[in-house]
Amino acid sequence: MRRISLVQEHLEGAAQGAEEAHEALTMEGLPEWISHHIEDAREIEFAGGHWSLESLALDPIQLGSLAIDISPTRQLVVMLLVAIILPLIFIPVARIIGSKGVEKAPSGFANAMESLIIYFRDEVVRTNIGHGADAYTPFILTLFFFILGMNLIGLTPLGITPTANLSVTAALALISFVVTEVAGFRALGPRGYAKTIFYLPSGVPTLMKPIMLAILTPVEFLGKLTKPFALAVRLLANMTAGHTLILAIMGMIFVMQSYFMGVASVTMASILMILELFVACLQAYIFAMLTSVFIGLIRHAH
Repeated sequence: MRRISLVQEHLEGAAQGAEEAHEALTMEGLPEWISHHIEDAREIEFAGGHWSLESLALDPIQLGSLAIDISPTRQLVVMLLVAIILPLIFIPVARIIGSKGVEKAPSGFANAMESLIIYFRDEVVRTNIGHGADAYTPFILTLFFFILGMNLIGLTPLGITPTANLSVTAALALISFVVTEVAGFRALGPRGYAKTIFYLPSGVPTLMKPIMLAILTPVEFLGKLTKPFALAVRLLANMTAGHTLILAIMGMIFVMQSYFMGVASVTMASILMILELFVACLQAYIFAMLTSVFIGLIRHAH
């Protein structure tokens, strides 16, 4: 009975808090309400309850005058959750595929995953990278499924999307950038890799070489930096825009407080959720595909 009473008190408190928040929501406060649900925080809101992460806070790491806070946030928790779920899904799938051998295809979910992986290997990785592409297939697949998992979990009632955070997309883009540059260095060697920065077209007169080198070197160097920047911003913008629009539409229910707006908002949000499902898959695919393209471009700089 005591446990039931505590649950009832928790639900009543959560319902009262939600009611007060919705009553206070106005057109002027709608942007702040949307930002609160999209931005990172040290609490998780789910099923009308709030779970604080303050008890898990860690002391900042001091690097001179710079303090780096590594305390867990809700987006970090979701990232770790996705990182745990993916092995739990794919390790059994790998065992099923391995037990079938090369002569007999698996069935069900394992067959679908095998088909998807083979498609990525043949049509994305090998097509864009060329010779030696199979060594990069695990990395490209890891990027795809990790980003896809983070995108999809944001469409669940949990509503937390790590890829709507610039820090997350920038970190993924930085990893892609490092792998791309290392792949180019290994394929071209020190001299060949240097030419991807200090580029000089063939046939340039001797007197013009220093001028052309001074002009093209900054351009080539900035070209390297724009690739990870484009990866990070594209993923961030697409995931943030969709969630912002859905929250804005749903927020209008509490602003207008009418049955017509309720039906219209739910209908529009449902249609947008279907579109967001497509966008979540598409953006994960684009990120993985462009990473393959960048690796292929630097490995075959000629």
